[in-house]
Amino acid sequence: MTTNTQTVVKTVERGLRCAIGFVFVVGLRRRNPGAVVNAAIALAATSLPDIIERRYDVTFRPWQRLYSNTAMLTHSVGMLGPYDDVWWWDHLTHTHSSTLLSGLVYAASRREGRNPCPRVLATIVGIGSLWELMEYIIHAVANRFGFEPILVSYGKSDVIRDFVFNLLGAVLVLVFGDELLRNLYERVDYAER
Repeated sequence: MTTNTQTVVKTVERGLRCAIGFVFVVGLRRRNPGAVVNAAIALAATSLPDIIERRYDVTFRPWQRLYSNTAMLTHSVGMLGPYDDVWWWDHLTHTHSSTLLSGLVYAASRREGRNPCPRVLATIVGIGSLWELMEYIIHAVANRFGFEPILVSYGKSDVIRDFVFNLLGAVLVLVFGDELLRNLYERVDYAER
């Protein structure tokens, strides 16, 4: 990556982090615990590409870093109203998140020389199930004690749609993973290039 490209990517990443920070502040001002908690987690998650690069000796492409951070922003912004007001927002965020998780599992499987398909699908179904259960429990407990929930459960039809869009994200990664994620699992000897 050229120095100019690195500068642009770092600038856009800072902008995305600032936008998530703005969501955090708006959440505080509105006394919206869902927005505050989601923005705080999203802000922390923007560091994951750096952590993964150091831990696993890989280098994310610029678009991969921005794609990841954009997912964090869309989740955060969603808590300020789009989840309730924009019919497709939840579908977008579930697909987006699913491609991130699927991509990590896909790359890890390929690095180990394994077929990624069963692992990706099992992970998406398993984590998706845990997420929906957690969402339901948090919502039920908050309602029981009179708190505003940080996650909202919208019922059975929403759970089914969430699973459909989670699986859509997984399928997209399985179809395009070799082309788009090769840099995360192939070891390249740059000295030979």
